[in-house]
Amino acid sequence: MSTNVGKLRLGRLPKTETVKLTIAMTATLKDELDRYAALHAQTYGEPVDSVTLIPHMLESFMMRDRGFKALQSKSTKSTSSV
Repeated sequence: MSTNVGKLRLGRLPKTETVKLTIAMTATLKDELDRYAALHAQTYGEPVDSVTLIPHMLESFMMRDRGFKALQSKSTKSTSSV
């Protein structure tokens, strides 16, 4: 049940093992996440809530963070040269 809306940056969600965390956020951010979840469900035809999206959004953010990748690469190089 796709719509004419273009693909979202966050694609279909994979099935993964999870660990439960508790977070706090502003009411405005929660509202935005709920809107994103509704659009995601409409785009991909699968119901999803904002809580389910959060880990995937964080993973996507971290995968695209050049600074994080650079530091991670430096850390890996320094531990492998020991």
